[in-house]
Amino acid sequence: MKNAINWFEIPVKNFDKAKKFYETILGAGMQPMEMPGMRSAFFPADLQNGIGGCITQANGYEPSKAGSLVYLNGGDDLSVMLARVEKAGGKILLPKTAIGKNGFMAHFEDTEGNKVAFHSMK
Repeated sequence: MKNAINWFEIPVKNFDKAKKFYETILGAGMQPMEMPGMRSAFFPADLQNGIGGCITQANGYEPSKAGSLVYLNGGDDLSVMLARVEKAGGKILLPKTAIGKNGFMAHFEDTEGNKVAFHSMK
């Protein structure tokens, strides 16, 4: 097994608002996909060699600050993306914090009420 995780889904209620939020903070587009009873938009990912994920709106998908915490790739320096969070309608919960030789992390709340995080080495 290469990675313990291979896919994640972040639940949303307001799909269009959440998609715009994540596109804004990541500075990248998200590919939407609709199936009966479900709307998703995919984060940029190399699915052949890495881990992917999406935002998903469907019955039974409830945004939450409790439970699992997903760390998004913060790029070279997560400060760049973190600076976009509040401008895009989110809230910073934990500012950029050093975690020793493992780099830096920060936690934020998205427009849907999910607690999500960034990680970077700088």
